[in-house]
Amino acid sequence: MYHTQLTQFLDDTAAAYPERLAVIDGEIRLSFSQLKMRALKLAALVAERLGEETKHVVAVFTPKGADSITGDAAVVYSGNAFINLDVKHPEQRFRNIFENIRPDLLITRRDVAGRILAVASKIPVIYVEDADALPEPAADRVQELLERRDACLDTDLLCVINTSGSTGTPKGVACTHRGFIDLVENEVRAGLLTDTHEIVASLAPCVFDRHIFEVCFMMMRAATLLIVPESFAAFPVRMLELLVRHKATYLFWTPTIMVNIANMDLLAHFSLPELRKVWFAGEVLPTAKLNYWRRHLPYATFVNLYGPTEISDLCMYYVIDRELQDDEPIPIGKALPNTEILLLNEDGQQVAPGEEGEICVRGICLAMGYYNNPEKTAEFFVQNPLNSAYPERIYRTGDMGMMNERGEIMFKGRRDTLIKHMGYRIELGEIENVIVGRLETVKNCCAVYNYAEKKITLFYEAPEALDERELRTQIGAVLPRYMVPAVYVHLTEMPRNNNGKIDRLRLKRQVEGRIESAGKNPGSGVI
Repeated sequence: MYHTQLTQFLDDTAAAYPERLAVIDGEIRLSFSQLKMRALKLAALVAERLGEETKHVVAVFTPKGADSITGDAAVVYSGNAFINLDVKHPEQRFRNIFENIRPDLLITRRDVAGRILAVASKIPVIYVEDADALPEPAADRVQELLERRDACLDTDLLCVINTSGSTGTPKGVACTHRGFIDLVENEVRAGLLTDTHEIVASLAPCVFDRHIFEVCFMMMRAATLLIVPESFAAFPVRMLELLVRHKATYLFWTPTIMVNIANMDLLAHFSLPELRKVWFAGEVLPTAKLNYWRRHLPYATFVNLYGPTEISDLCMYYVIDRELQDDEPIPIGKALPNTEILLLNEDGQQVAPGEEGEICVRGICLAMGYYNNPEKTAEFFVQNPLNSAYPERIYRTGDMGMMNERGEIMFKGRRDTLIKHMGYRIELGEIENVIVGRLETVKNCCAVYNYAEKKITLFYEAPEALDERELRTQIGAVLPRYMVPAVYVHLTEMPRNNNGKIDRLRLKRQVEGRIESAGKNPGSGVI
């Protein structure tokens, strides 16, 4: 059967593996049959509240875990689309999102509802607890729900995922069922997902595209989602203890967490023989830290992946199958099946191997655009300049890439991190990768360019401030003079944005003199 909806896969998996655990969330255990029935009970309330029409957007406001996953599945069973909200975000962010998306219904829990009801005062509310108290819906009611769902197309909206724009105002990416279904199916075709019944160490917040991928992975491949509490990110020991206890086999994490674990040398103290798949994306992972992980998990397959939310999370992959020097950048590899990567110059033409071009993507993976934002949609989802015969959209990522001599695409940074300094064209990310790869004293760093003063500023993370003269000498030994930073700012901890990545915008603003401090503890750095 050709599946057009995500929960059609849940139907199949629940029928084939009814007792297998779908979700482990603290003390909560949900089997696939329990997840399906719990979602159907909630879906019945959603359909009753919204009426006969489908294709509404429903906000789900619960902590990540069994309730948020149930809420997402319920919305899809009812023939609608969901938008997950992070219960920890500030009220103003909720207001910005609601003003743009204007959801028609809110699913929440009574213990957290107070944080959202002031913003959602005019929106109907359903509580997860009320659905749990209901008896199982009758067979004819279940059939009505399934028919309602099955009337939707695979190009219909699955979810809206908010991404932070450069202005700080979130943009809602409109993602389809087919985009995420295709992602999982193409990873299977590429040989990246070879097993069912993986135990997935799920760390990404529920508002991330990566979490939506994990939910799809769970439903389509009978995987178990082991919910790693987000608070554990600050306590890596507890995180690894959880993986050991539940024998996690797979993880897909942001490099920041992997860097922290490497810096603390924690893998020397934990045995993870079941962990066979280690994926990472979202930031550049310093190769020295990757090599640390590879030394301690020689039996695992490591994969560097690339892709923005606008193309349903991922479009490129590189299986690390050779030795890489500590200061050698990691390729982002090649396109997933049924996806094409174009490297285009400013004139919209393909660049030659060895030349840099903007990474553009075409394929069914593309989102529909930005929700209620036709201007931004038209700016980034554009006609393929290589095709003038018929309408064909591509997505312009704003990232730069280059094909190397091996036929692998190398990430060359954002267009806005490519600078011209002292007559040289420099990618700031290259400076960061070399410094972290070569200098044991620097745990993490971020290079920012001060255009007014024509200086490169290096924010570096270390337990204590380093001697600037010595640091400059060490960097000068591994980088040409024109790439050596002129200003050094010590941080005990890098500031992070809502996506868990280094908050480059905040650091850039500090360099420009628009804010006073870069992080929780800016150390001794003064600009």
